[in-house]
Amino acid sequence: MSKTGYKQIRRMTPAMRINHWVVAICMVAAVITGLYIGHPYYQTFIADPAVDKYVMAWNRWGHFIVAIIFDVTSIVVAYLFFFSRFEKPYKKVLPTAKNMKEFGAVVVNLLTLNRTKNFDSTHSDSFNTVYFAIFHLLLAWMLFTGLQMYVHGLASGESSIGRWWPWMLHLVTDWTIPVSSWMVGGGPTATLMDVRISHHITMWLIIAWVVFHIYYQVWRTIFWKEGDIAIVVGGSKFVKENKEA
Repeated sequence: MSKTGYKQIRRMTPAMRINHWVVAICMVAAVITGLYIGHPYYQTFIADPAVDKYVMAWNRWGHFIVAIIFDVTSIVVAYLFFFSRFEKPYKKVLPTAKNMKEFGAVVVNLLTLNRTKNFDSTHSDSFNTVYFAIFHLLLAWMLFTGLQMYVHGLASGESSIGRWWPWMLHLVTDWTIPVSSWMVGGGPTATLMDVRISHHITMWLIIAWVVFHIYYQVWRTIFWKEGDIAIVVGGSKFVKENKEA
């Protein structure tokens, strides 16, 4: 399909778009419930106190459910990052001369308000790919620190599915305690509070990431006039006919 002077380029498969919106919705739910868990900011409207309506319990349950969905989507993204038959994003984050030149060209394009555009915007560029890689690293950190806080609720070493579950969580997440202490300047004694603080700070970093992500997609749509913002809805964008698909 083509319009006058433009060619339609497929950029996201239906599975990729579904994954994108699942992550977006879960992120909103995770922020709302996570802020409540850290500092309860509302109470049930019914006359009984919030504690009698299990408001905290429902928020913790919702937070845990979206975290599980994040786990699944992260595994899918990690697989597609290397083995997708549609595109292989890892090739764009490798520090090759071509990728570094493209990355710099995109940054210059952004800073000069599109006065200079010395790269092909038909497919995902190095800047956008690296930016999304950073997001998924932040998300992975949130998952590890979140599971570390969760496993401390199983202090007895028991769970409804057996002792192996807390043991495995400690095995894969205990390292976040000293790392969190180093990140937040917790001093020589690392505690779970360092993990909580790191988890909270990372949430704000992700929110800042989302703000710039939305701004940049709108920016690209306005300046490049290629319909980039429609990619996550229809899966395609439009580029000038004289560009290679």
